[in-house]
Amino acid sequence: MTSLIRHITVDAADPYALAGFWAQALDGSLGDDDFPGDPEAVVTSAGATLLFIRVDDRKSVKNRVHLDLQPGDRTRDEEVERLLALGATVQGDHRRPDGKGWVTLHDPEGNEFCVERGVAERANDAIGKG
Repeated sequence: MTSLIRHITVDAADPYALAGFWAQALDGSLGDDDFPGDPEAVVTSAGATLLFIRVDDRKSVKNRVHLDLQPGDRTRDEEVERLLALGATVQGDHRRPDGKGWVTLHDPEGNEFCVERGVAERANDAIGKG
């Protein structure tokens, strides 16, 4: 039997608040026993389970590992706008004139993540429409 990834763990100054952002971003849910001020919070979503734990040290350098999001029911650009409205900020825009590329964002605590093109956008590439 091999090991399985149980959680992707993220250090956070405020685990509950950051988990709230990611629950909305991933259309997931917070654990029933997670409350403001708790030292950890869990987000369960269709794609992954994220564990946020309180760490007093502030983030100071680029993440060595980050999440790449692929929207399932909207375009990359629609997803970027939705995430910005939830509190993300743009770190780098790598969209190309041909419609390909990605956008690197920061979550509310400065952790990098990327938004790639959506499922339909990638499907159009496969059939020569984009």
